[in-house]
Amino acid sequence: MTGYEPPTALPRRLFERADMLAALAAHDFGTVFRLARAEAQISYSKIAAECDIKPDRVGLLARGQGSVTTFEKITRIADALRIPGQLLGLAPRDWEGPASPHRTFPAPAFGLDGDGEGVRRRNFLKTSAAAGLAVGLPELARPSLGSRIGSDYPERLRERTARLRRLDDVLGGGDTYRVYVGEYTATKALLRDATYTDPTGRALLSVLAEQAQQAGWAAFDSGRHRDAADLYEASHRAAVDARDTELAGNALAFLAYQALNGDRQAGIQIATRSVNEAGPGAAPGVRALLYERLGWAHAVAGNDVETERALETALNALTEVASDNRQPDWVAWVDHTELQIMTGRCWTELRRPLRAVPVLEAALAQYDDAHARDKSLYLSWLADSYLTAGEVEQAALVTNRALDLASGVASVRPRQRLASLLQRLNEHQVLPAVAEVLDKARA
Repeated sequence: MTGYEPPTALPRRLFERADMLAALAAHDFGTVFRLARAEAQISYSKIAAECDIKPDRVGLLARGQGSVTTFEKITRIADALRIPGQLLGLAPRDWEGPASPHRTFPAPAFGLDGDGEGVRRRNFLKTSAAAGLAVGLPELARPSLGSRIGSDYPERLRERTARLRRLDDVLGGGDTYRVYVGEYTATKALLRDATYTDPTGRALLSVLAEQAQQAGWAAFDSGRHRDAADLYEASHRAAVDARDTELAGNALAFLAYQALNGDRQAGIQIATRSVNEAGPGAAPGVRALLYERLGWAHAVAGNDVETERALETALNALTEVASDNRQPDWVAWVDHTELQIMTGRCWTELRRPLRAVPVLEAALAQYDDAHARDKSLYLSWLADSYLTAGEVEQAALVTNRALDLASGVASVRPRQRLASLLQRLNEHQVLPAVAEVLDKARA
């Protein structure tokens, strides 16, 4: 099949369009067919012949009626239209190769080396991510153009968003960014093209704000900082329009986290706004999350008293979680272990290793290696504290472990954190443990 170029092969430029990426992520082949005809002048009859689908069914799909769900048919469409496998949650197709004009999207920045179970699992999830196959997504038929959306649809869409969020537990933003942007773009189109009541519209805007934050986080994690800021700002506007003060506050918290890389005082101001915008009536998990991020902003700026005060407020909020059932899914990961880790990170930034090391050691002992990106990052703060305390060999051992976990994760952040550590360790390269980790990093 590698030597045959079907007449239905889509031009490369179509894979740069947001609406095409959204349709592929959702397996909305009706939209794919419509775009193929409108933008590439590929007739439905040609599509039907190459995809082995009856012509009338191609027409029905293009009008938003029905869906394609079988693996065999999806792969047939991918091959006929020359859709890169990763855009559909498939492994690379036989016809894809380094020189193929259809190999539009490069591989993640960090190669998949080694054969550990965690790496194999991440590889499987990465190839499945675009379709949500690995997280058991339920069927969710996308409404056709101009259709009326029922009041239950936003909640079903929010459930789908929650399921897709689980991909971030094991994959980096380089693997999830297009999936999350596709979901955000599809919901944005729905708000524009469908009809609905005012309450349903506000609920859709709330979901849109949530999706924009997830896409923004993936953009940030993969080094697309301008895209991340744009998505966070779009999320804040949507949340305000939806009157969802919790999501509005969280959008500001994301912007504060990003701002700390440049203007620390601006980061503190935005983090303070995030707490105020969510308000004291926010769910306990939301308050815990926003206050720990405020604590982080103060720690980066060197404000130890304010850091401790914010972390204590976050801990008090966490004690209320068990008795409160209003926790949104996007704060489900905030628990006592996560707060311990943030506390250790803060004390590391404040150059207080005697306080940071015990907290990080205890928390990371309970943290599963399956969360490779996050554990690699958190270990970097532990290594940082060991180095500050003069425990160079221990810092090297922890850095070595963090490098192993960072392998195969499509995130720029672990390598950025580890780069500064390795530079500091370079001063002690005569020590065997340090020489070993430096050699590994160079390799």
